[in-house]
Amino acid sequence: MEKESHNEDISQTDEENESEKKDEVWNVISSQIRKDIGETAWRSWIKPLEFRELKDGVIHISASSKLVRDRVKSHYSDKLRLIAKSLSLPVSALEINWNELSNLMNLSDTPSGKAPRITEMKDKELNRKAVFSTHGLDPRFTFSNFFVGKPNELAFAAARRVVESATAAFNPLFLYSGVGLGKTHLMHAIAWEINSRQPNRKVMYLSAEKFMYRFIQALRHKDTMTFKEQFRSVDVLMIDDVQFISGKESTQEEFFHTFNALVDDGKQVVLSADKSPTDLSGMEERLRSRLGWGMVADIHATTYELRLGILISKRDTVAVSVPDAVLEFLAHKITSNIRELEGAFNRIVAHASLVGRTITVEMARETLSDLIRASSRRVTIDDIQKQVSKHFSIRTSDMFSARRARSIARPRQIAMYLAKNLTTSSYPEIGRKFGGRDHTTIMHAVKKVEELLIHDSEMSDDVELLRSLLSDN
Repeated sequence: MEKESHNEDISQTDEENESEKKDEVWNVISSQIRKDIGETAWRSWIKPLEFRELKDGVIHISASSKLVRDRVKSHYSDKLRLIAKSLSLPVSALEINWNELSNLMNLSDTPSGKAPRITEMKDKELNRKAVFSTHGLDPRFTFSNFFVGKPNELAFAAARRVVESATAAFNPLFLYSGVGLGKTHLMHAIAWEINSRQPNRKVMYLSAEKFMYRFIQALRHKDTMTFKEQFRSVDVLMIDDVQFISGKESTQEEFFHTFNALVDDGKQVVLSADKSPTDLSGMEERLRSRLGWGMVADIHATTYELRLGILISKRDTVAVSVPDAVLEFLAHKITSNIRELEGAFNRIVAHASLVGRTITVEMARETLSDLIRASSRRVTIDDIQKQVSKHFSIRTSDMFSARRARSIARPRQIAMYLAKNLTTSSYPEIGRKFGGRDHTTIMHAVKKVEELLIHDSEMSDDVELLRSLLSDN
């Protein structure tokens, strides 16, 4: 009997070890995507996922809500699979499910077994001394480690003015740039600095997507008054990626009134987006006008000097030796954005630490070969929109507009077709870049252009010329 019991213990231990190994696979993937997409996005969409099992190469994950499930499927599932592949993990697919009984809070936590209304959560969540003052903020994103150069000096100065002023300096401060150029870093830095200087001020930071989700929850629970009180009682409201509410009429309506109420009370509003207020399609004209009231600061694409400066500052934080020549090589080769540049630097440092290799230009070239190839031929949707607009003598803003004239609609469809064929963006991602259009609209445009290319020689010539021009950029 003792032997049987001993064998059972060994078997149970083996099962536990195997389970831990499978858990570790998901932890490694989650940790890597956290670095790739940033702390805010990770906390919003990846952290709420619950690892269930790894079976036959398929990771089974449970989402906390339908919104989380749909968002992860459309935005992050491909990236999660690619990460698993790049790390040589035994994963071939991911299965993401949503249990309708799971929501923002566990139903068993309430005596009635029913989902709590927002009013029931008020004492616990909404009336903190400093409402969400550090919730969702990345501790790495502070002013002290934001590298300032010519492309971002105006945005940096405006952000500093906001935290140094006793009253609302600019209302709103509107920061905009492409992906990975530092606007979210500045948003977090403002929140951290205000929290440090004036900890009693109520600072709320969240994404526009979260703002919309909370508004929908308030509507669902018929408790919009609590929602209004929550958002209009803060001293500083910070909303990231406001372009997300393009085309969302009811959310825009609530945001418009919240914005006006805060500005009228002299409260500070800080916003970010991927375009300037005037270029945000799918936004009501009155809202676009309000967004441009204060300071609008553009963060431009990085320069070689800025990229090199960032790399030099990062070198000071690592224990391995990174020669100047390697930093210069990276600054020349990785030009798309700061996030990718820092990722490349971290990758060669990690590689050197793990395998004990000396960091040289050749080692960096080998380690980053895939990234360098992709960077050298990368075309963005913005590049495509600008090139197609120039070729057909239309305005770039027509790419985002609702105009349906053939002279506008056909170039727009060609741009959508090129975006699908020359970038790695998904249909929903392309739709957002074209004024918040539905993914089915993009699919229809791609199919239409593919059909026309067979019979329309003039269009075929136009598309081939555009391909050539974009490849040469």
